[in-house]
Amino acid sequence: MNLVQMEVLFDREELKNKVAELGSKITEEYRGREVLVVGILKGAFIFMADLIREIQIPLEIDFMDISSYGISTSSSGEVRIIKDLENSIQDKDVLIVEDIVDTGLTLKYITELLKTRNPRSVKICCLLDKPSRRKTDIQADYVGYTIPDRFVVGYGLDYAEQYRNYPAVCVLKPAMDDK
Repeated sequence: MNLVQMEVLFDREELKNKVAELGSKITEEYRGREVLVVGILKGAFIFMADLIREIQIPLEIDFMDISSYGISTSSSGEVRIIKDLENSIQDKDVLIVEDIVDTGLTLKYITELLKTRNPRSVKICCLLDKPSRRKTDIQADYVGYTIPDRFVVGYGLDYAEQYRNYPAVCVLKPAMDDK
């Protein structure tokens, strides 16, 4: 039998405080404007739900579903759009919400795609940033935490569609075999 072991990086309270801090910054920077918040499914949905409750200005939401991992722990480099935005973003301030920026390949693809649709602006908010794995020059405008090169799950992040429901961000450690 394989047992999964996890180490908590950020607990529920730390996440709550960080999301409130990010929401406050976004509120101040977008004050007087309406923002379209675009969540990248599936990983960002929990973070985005908490974040939009902390943003104290009018906003709209939409989602994109992008695949670049499959069941692996590293990006395949191949980006597929599974669900695109439902409405036009022309002349809108767009805030992309992502769970984690790793290689940056997926986020660069999304950002470049959205910019071709003539928004007023495009900014990025991510909960986690892993710059040591970056393969492109993309940078988030709002970052919750910068983390080392470790595979994390919880708070929306998964491994093979598991662990999204954990209320903390945890490092997934290799399974140990029982004897």
